[in-house]
Amino acid sequence: MGAARTTTGTSLARPILLYNDECGVCRRIANWVRNAAQGPGKDSPVDVRPIGEDPNALRALNPALNIWDAYDTVHLLMPDGSMLLGGQAVAEVLRRLPATRWFAWCFAISLFGWQPFQQVLDLAYTILADVRPIFGCESCGTPSAWVLPFVWVSTKTKAMFGSDKRATKKVPPFTTR
Repeated sequence: MGAARTTTGTSLARPILLYNDECGVCRRIANWVRNAAQGPGKDSPVDVRPIGEDPNALRALNPALNIWDAYDTVHLLMPDGSMLLGGQAVAEVLRRLPATRWFAWCFAISLFGWQPFQQVLDLAYTILADVRPIFGCESCGTPSAWVLPFVWVSTKTKAMFGSDKRATKKVPPFTTR
């Protein structure tokens, strides 16, 4: 995951970040990217688009795109026709955003052919992708086995302190008297 894949797509004016609009985590991150990309009087350096439900529309952007892969991992379609996935897509978006450009250079640092900061970002992306179902995203599938204890704790905590307990509380009906 994360490696660039070169494909024969149409050339783009700017990169397109594809995200899962049914996932609350992905939606919040996409909104943050949109807000961070907006500068006064400037065009956004990244086009942020939900995946949608039409596999043919994705193939029109790039013939190598698979809708199920796009739901599973963030994809960044580059103007040259290549695709970046996962942590590499995140690093490239951070490089292009004015608010994060100042530190995003560190993802390109290489020590004897090894990119430590990029590796940490790839690991963080993998962990976030695994724990998304904890946050209530049903479109992200079932959590990995290592995440299941955290799901159990999260469910119990919500039942004790969270919205589940408040939702079952009896509320008297509204009256105008």
